[in-house]
This record gives sequence, structure tokens and C-alpha cells, in this order.
Amino acid sequence: MTGLAMHALFAPWNCACRAVRSNGVYLAALLVFCGRLALSQDSPPAVPEANPARPTVATPATLTPVGYLQFENGIFYAEHSQEFSGLFALNQVTKLTVNPRLELMVQSGPLAYSGLNGVRGVNSGDVLVGTQFVVLPGSASRPTVALSYLQRVYAGTAPDVDFGSPERSLILLISHDLGGFHFDLNGMFNEQTNDTVRRGQFGQTISISHKIKKKFGIGGELWHFTQPFLRSNAVGNLSALSYQPRPNMVFDAGFNRGLTSTSTRWETFAGFTYVLPHRLWKGSAEVPKTPP
Repeated sequence: MTGLAMHALFAPWNCACRAVRSNGVYLAALLVFCGRLALSQDSPPAVPEANPARPTVATPATLTPVGYLQFENGIFYAEHSQEFSGLFALNQVTKLTVNPRLELMVQSGPLAYSGLNGVRGVNSGDVLVGTQFVVLPGSASRPTVALSYLQRVYAGTAPDVDFGSPERSLILLISHDLGGFHFDLNGMFNEQTNDTVRRGQFGQTISISHKIKKKFGIGGELWHFTQPFLRSNAVGNLSALSYQPRPNMVFDAGFNRGLTSTSTRWETFAGFTYVLPHRLWKGSAEVPKTPP
């Protein structure tokens, strides 16, 4: 058989082999792509990061992760106050951010054990509901500014600490990061009630925190509240240590020292903040951008 005849006989086979090799390359590339896509879809979502207000009096202007429930739980002991000789209480705050600018919250004191002049008892604390709205989202050079409103829906019988419990509260919140430190500043405008008498109360707080060794953090705060029914002022200095083993969990402990004669002398506290890792609904969680 001549060379030309051999070429004619095996030409279709050679073409088929080249087609198989070429299609095989494309098929292998397609399988690799599909495998990587499947792995990316099966990989677990990013864990949301907690944004605790605990344990400071100040609340951050920034909100919790959108669509995730955040729980802030704590216990504290206080002594030498105008209303009690000793107080052991539980406190709980639940937060849910429904969009990048709006957060809903419920604050409660489910249980308090106190004593004064030899009389001791167990009482429930107040329940407040409210919302927080981001007026100006922050950036690297600009702080986050927000407004918050709280309304008391249940008046408990537990004694109050030195700055009392508001009937309603309007708060201006400012937060910013600068030089490795985080700053939270609050200006509070509260309505205090005593039987049928209503009076305005004003408060200011500044809290500064700093992370050390990634998972640990330290913080300090100076706060002031007017005491309209005592015609005096409550001032305190708070110090705390925090530990964050996971992005969605933060433990804290610390103490507060009253600095005026009408302030609660000592308070110690401990607690944790936890964000449920499962989002309640789907959707974008990005903060909307505003023009500079």
C-alpha cells in the first residue's frame, strides 16, 4: 500500500484522536471549574462579628451584623448606694439590625436581689424597647454618627443604680477608630419620673478601648449623669477587660468606681456577647455609601 493510500486510510482516525485529545482538555478544564464552584458553594459562610455595647455605659454608634440576632448578657454586683446596701442583678439586651442603618433592641433586667436596712428581696427590673438609626456611616477619616430612642414598656420594682432608669431616652452616638484605639461618645437626654413628677436628665459618656494580642482588649470609660430629684450629679470611672475567642463571641469583666457622694460606690460585672451564626433572612448586608 502506497504512502498516499495509508494516509487516506488513517486520516479519519488521526482526526478523531486529535478531537478526543482536544475535547478531553476542555472536559478536564470544565470538571476542574465545576469542582471549584461546588467547593465554594459548599463552604460555610463567614462568621458574623459581634459588636458589643457591654460592658460600658456608652453604646457604639455602629450597628450589629444585618440579619443576625445578637445577645448581650451579664451579671453585676453593686454596693453602697442611695437605694441599696447591696445589689446583685442580671441584665440582658437583644439586638437585631434589619438593614444597614436601622437596629431594633430590647433591654431588660429579669432579676435583681437587693438589700437595704436589713430588708432583702428579689425583684424584677425594667423593660425598654427601642431603635437605633445611623445618620452618617463612618469611614477611615470620618466617625459614625447615630441616634437612638428607648421607651420603657414595663416598670420593674428593683432599685436603680445612681443614674436611675429613664421613662424614655434619646441618645446621640458617635464612634470612631483612631491610632489603634476605638472611641464611643454618647450624649443622653432622658426623662425621669417619680410618681407623677417628671424631670429631664442629661448624661455624657466617653469610652476608649484597645485590642491587645488579637483576642484580648482593654477599655476605660468616664461617665456623668445629672440626678434631677437629688439635685446632684453621678460620676463614675469604669475599667474592663475583654476576651474574644471567636468573631461572634466576646467575654468581658471589670469594675466601676463612683466618684461622687451620690454615686454607687463600687460595681463589679461580668458577661458575654454572642451573635447567632445563622442569618434570619437573605440579602445584602453592605452599608450604603454616602457622597463625601
